[in-house]
Amino acid sequence: MNSTKPDLKYSDITEKIIGSSFDVHSFLGNGFQEVIYQRALAWEMTQKGLSFAREIEQDIFYKDLPEPIGKRRADFVVEEKVLVELKAIIELEDVHLAQILNYLKAYKLEVGLLINFGSKSMTFKRLVL
Repeated sequence: MNSTKPDLKYSDITEKIIGSSFDVHSFLGNGFQEVIYQRALAWEMTQKGLSFAREIEQDIFYKDLPEPIGKRRADFVVEEKVLVELKAIIELEDVHLAQILNYLKAYKLEVGLLINFGSKSMTFKRLVL
């Protein structure tokens, strides 16, 4: 099969998540708190047949320390493969990209989506470790 589109890891899952996010943003627009978008996105992803865990805690370890130095909660882990972090801010910044890269390492996942509902148009970044 000859295709000009690159083969993106878990693209079948990320396309459904992004589509769900566009549905949420087109209905709600911007201006709501992150939790509102999170609940709406959960409903949309369920409609598309995606399984996910919401707000799961992950221990953060440092070097060889046996005990975790903290915990972090991801907004979603979809199909046990894709980490999804939501924002409801005017504009995504480098610090948000660094944050999701750190979460990918902590959760031992390769693919993440950073989705922002706070701007006039929904924006997203797809990150791969």
